[in-house]
Amino acid sequence: MKKLFETLKNIYKIEDLRSRLTVTFLFLIVYRLGSFVSLPGIDPAQLGALKAQTSSGLLGLLNMFSGGAFSNASIFALGIMPYISASIVIQLMGIAVPYFQKLQKEGESGRNKINQITRYLTVGILLFQAPAYLTNLHYQLPETAFAIKGATFTIASTIILTAGSMFIMWLGERITDKGIGNGISLIIMIGIIARLPFALFAEFVSRLEEQGGGLVMFLVEFVILFLVFMLTILLVQGTRKVPVQYAKRIVGNRQYGGVRQYIPLKVNAAGVMPIIFAQAIMFVPMSIAGFSGSEAMSGFVSAFSDYTGFWYNFTQFMLVIIFTYFYTAITINPVQMAEDMKKNGGFIPGVKPGKRTAEYLDTIMSRITLPGSIFLGLVTILPAFAMIMGINSQFAHFYGGTSLLILVGVILDTLQQIESHLLMRHYDGLLKGGRIKGRTGGGPSVI
Repeated sequence: MKKLFETLKNIYKIEDLRSRLTVTFLFLIVYRLGSFVSLPGIDPAQLGALKAQTSSGLLGLLNMFSGGAFSNASIFALGIMPYISASIVIQLMGIAVPYFQKLQKEGESGRNKINQITRYLTVGILLFQAPAYLTNLHYQLPETAFAIKGATFTIASTIILTAGSMFIMWLGERITDKGIGNGISLIIMIGIIARLPFALFAEFVSRLEEQGGGLVMFLVEFVILFLVFMLTILLVQGTRKVPVQYAKRIVGNRQYGGVRQYIPLKVNAAGVMPIIFAQAIMFVPMSIAGFSGSEAMSGFVSAFSDYTGFWYNFTQFMLVIIFTYFYTAITINPVQMAEDMKKNGGFIPGVKPGKRTAEYLDTIMSRITLPGSIFLGLVTILPAFAMIMGINSQFAHFYGGTSLLILVGVILDTLQQIESHLLMRHYDGLLKGGRIKGRTGGGPSVI
């Protein structure tokens, strides 16, 4: 406890860090307040059907990422996910489209162009998602919930929802520039954490009911959740260090190279992207089958609508493993790493530079990706096991999936930045021993 107060005192002493934390906190408060502001023309007291619809399933996940704004019919209802979707599309195009590959190699100017294109694509996605969200509102809410009706409500609400999401994106960028941590990631994380008190209260009440297990079972759930968090931290932080020796060079009176360094290859280089891809793939056939009236399709729907069922979780588990290999292959380029190493006079001891080095790195990545993908698949389906154990669906989401990985990854990344500021001013870090390792090369920072 003394170490904690001493660390907080050191953080307060650093003016730059103190101002950055204050800015971050204030911007996040603005975001949270906006999530409770309902769209003009909607009666907030009649949102019961929408809240029931978003209590579980895919819409429940979207509601969690938006911090409850989705179920509140808020001006921030669509959240930051359209921007995330646009970023993923642009990132994938950077692998397949030569124009985007060229932009990625142009440095700062290329990044600015890519960011501009991402924003335009985000607006396009929002102009598609906003009317779809409003159509769902009309299906779920009674007519008396709408004070404004017809095209006027649709057009005005579409503009407001689009502007709301773009404002959230702007907030995220300002947090990144003037605050601490990655702004977009923090906005997603604060939305997830905002649902935790409600989930905890619901679980606490259910355990106090007759045959609910009581406080002992509630404490056992917390112990299991703590262990899951520890294992997830191991997954996020796990690296395989490949030794690299650089040739000795003498330039003038100085000596360069001649020391051994390491390439940290992450066990989970794909981050949460495989889970996002797998969930998207699972949602597409379900949507198609839902519009079909055939009996065969109805059987398919019933089998894959059960989120605790065998076939749903087995399919999602296998998709996560496949997408982990796929995303790792397109983000980690052993050939490029070998070429860069050769240009800088580096080599792996016992391995010839060039093609042999690329093959060696590819072999290591294949070996460490297998246990990483299996563990990631298990994290994905852990909420299903939690629900089978009797944990309510809201609290079960914190036992795995994207929400757990985002929480762990963003918290570690933010703490690492705070620790960097402390160490730079010659203060002790956040830990008594060792240092917090940052997330490097693990895919988009937002996920």
